[in-house]
This record gives sequence, structure tokens and C-alpha cells, in this order.
Amino acid sequence: MPDGMDSPSIDPDKVNFLRAILALGVGGFAIGTGEFVIMGLLPEVARDIGVSIPQAGHVISAYALGVVIGAPVLAVAAASWHRRTLLIALMAFFALGNFASAVAPGYFSLNLLRFASGLPHGTYFGVAALVAAALAPPGRRARAVGLVMLGLTGATLVGVPIAAWLGQVFGWRAAFVFVGIVALIAVALLRRDIPDIQPAIGASPWRELGALKRKQVWFTLGIGAIGFGGMFSVFSYIKPTLTEVAGMSVAGVPFVLALFGLGMVTGNLVGARLADKSLTTTIGGLLVYAFFVLVAFTFAAHHVVTAGLCVFLIGTTVAIGPALQIRLMDVAGDAQTLAAALNHSAFNTANALGAWLGGLAISAGLGWTSTGWVGALLAVVGMGIFGWSIASARAAARPPATVVREASAG
Repeated sequence: MPDGMDSPSIDPDKVNFLRAILALGVGGFAIGTGEFVIMGLLPEVARDIGVSIPQAGHVISAYALGVVIGAPVLAVAAASWHRRTLLIALMAFFALGNFASAVAPGYFSLNLLRFASGLPHGTYFGVAALVAAALAPPGRRARAVGLVMLGLTGATLVGVPIAAWLGQVFGWRAAFVFVGIVALIAVALLRRDIPDIQPAIGASPWRELGALKRKQVWFTLGIGAIGFGGMFSVFSYIKPTLTEVAGMSVAGVPFVLALFGLGMVTGNLVGARLADKSLTTTIGGLLVYAFFVLVAFTFAAHHVVTAGLCVFLIGTTVAIGPALQIRLMDVAGDAQTLAAALNHSAFNTANALGAWLGGLAISAGLGWTSTGWVGALLAVVGMGIFGWSIASARAAARPPATVVREASAG
């Protein structure tokens, strides 16, 4: 357990690890469903509130903006809160935001409420990761964090299809009611199964802000914000790529999207295991892996079968998530909460950056498959930041030249 972990008083014999992880994962499942379900219901939303589909898409951006802003603000403001209390408050707020979204009367109010719903997202996952790592058996921190993240990735396979079906049958507002109900279930489970973990001694907003002074925190956030953007570059435009390039029917697209979700679940589980064995090697290796998968997509996208296989492999690149989460916790020192929460700000930045750059490439006339090249380039930049990070850490650990000379002279 690295320095800065704030749970020395936990008695593992008095905590049911699997029930605690399940409670944390159900919260992640609620958040993942609430984040992604709107993407499949935009036509219904647009028609109901009287705007165009691109305008309705702004509610997705509003949620992402809430994540990016809410993660650091809430993590710092609640630095001295007990972990269970904070998790329950965040999930209750998320539930309220989704119930309110379900009754939003118009475009402006829906954007505002989706922004509010996104505020607890990053802090919840950051604190949940800290709690999971604190409760984990020795040598299994990344796997514990991966199990929490499984709620988020699993939502793409189970939660989103259920909520989308409810939205299509009963109206899009029913999807948010479903998300709110799942969030309330998570609140009950968190209250029952998470131990009352106190914050670290001396925890305060000012100490949390100290994470921003650490170069390795910024390096790790940069790897996530840029190196992970390739997945979003491709996935944001996957439907027209499959139909226009591979010649797939519209009816076949949901099956490929399910492959993407399966890839995310697989990558999350495998990546967590690899990270427990060798954190640094896992991060570097996964960036290289992402590069080759994204390059392969530019060729594989021309055929239905190979395109589907490659979409699955692109989903597995989410494997880097648990590794980056653990690395942030390791390099943050005594500013754990803010650093852990910022991981999800970085991933949402990757989402926005990848989708934007992919759109620029398509608009420039480079074709639908150019998103794969954009993603590969982002992976290369991520490798560069990772290499810079390693070099900087080694330089910091190297003794000053004067000390070496004096030792040699002695």
C-alpha cells in the first residue's frame, strides 16, 4: 500500500470485500448507464424538446463538462469527509440529477440538469477506487479498482440496452428514471456494505491541491487525456464507418456495439490483472497495443467481419484505465482524493479530444477510416508523455552530481 493511503484502521476481517466491491460497482453501473444511454436516444430527445439532433447532442457535452469540472471541485471541497458519507452523498446527488433530468421541460433546463448530473461522476470513481484499493488483499489493488470500473464498462453491455429499450417504449424520460432508481439502490448498498473509513489525518482542501504541484500527477493525467483519445476518435463515428465503409446494414450495428462493450469488459479485467503484476510495463505496453489496433482498424474497417473484430479490440484498450488510476494514487502522495478523481476528468478530456480530432479529419475529406490514424497518432503522443514521465522520475531519483563526486573522492 503506497504512502498516502488513508485506511490503516480498517480490519479486513470485519469487512466483506466482495459485498463492498459490489456496492461500489453498482454505483459505477448507474453512472455508466446514465452517461451513455442518451447517445442512443438523441432523436427521441430532439423531437420531444423541439430541437435538432445536433442540438440535442449538446446534452452529452454538458454532462462531460460536469465531469471535468466536478471531479476536482468536489474532491477538494470534500477532502475531510468520511469516505462512506461522501460516496453516499455523491450517489444520492446523481440520483436526484437523473430524476430531475426526466422531468426537464426544455432544452436549456435539460442541459443544465445533465451538467449537474455529471458533477459527482469523477469524484465518485476516484473515492471508490481509493476505498477498493484500501480494502483489497495484498497485491490486488488494481484488480479491486478494475472490479469497481467493471460497473462502468458493464453498463455498456447491460445497463445501456435496458435503459435504451425503456426509453424507446415509454419515452426517453423513462431511461433517466431507471438510472435514478439504480443510483438509489447503490445508495442503500453503500450504506450497508462500505465501512466508515475516516479521511487521512490532516486532510484538507489545501493539502489535496498539493497534488497539482507534482509533475508525475500531470504526466499521468496527460497520458490518459491524450494517449487514451484514440478509442473515442474511432467510436464516436463508428456507425457511419460501419455502414459507409464496411457496407454493414443499420440493423447489424447494435451487434458490433455489443462487441465494443464486451471488449471494454474484457480489457478492464485483463488490464487490472496486468497492472498488479507490473504497473509501468502495463501502461507502456497498452499504449503500444492501442497504436497497432488503431492502425489495423483503418484496413479492417473495409470488411464486416474484420471491422467487428477490430471494434472489439478497440474496446479492450480501456485496459489502461485501472493502471492509470493506480499510478495516480501512487504518485499523489497525501493528495489522494483529488488525484484519483482527476483520472476521470482526463478520460472525459480524451473523449472530447478524440471525437473533435476525428471529426476534423473526416471534415477535411480524409475519409471515415482516418479516425484510426488520428487515434494512432494520439497513442504515439501518449507514448511520448509516458517516456518523458519515466525519464523525469529517473532524473529525480538520481543523486546530485556533487554528491556523487564527493562520495567518489571519499
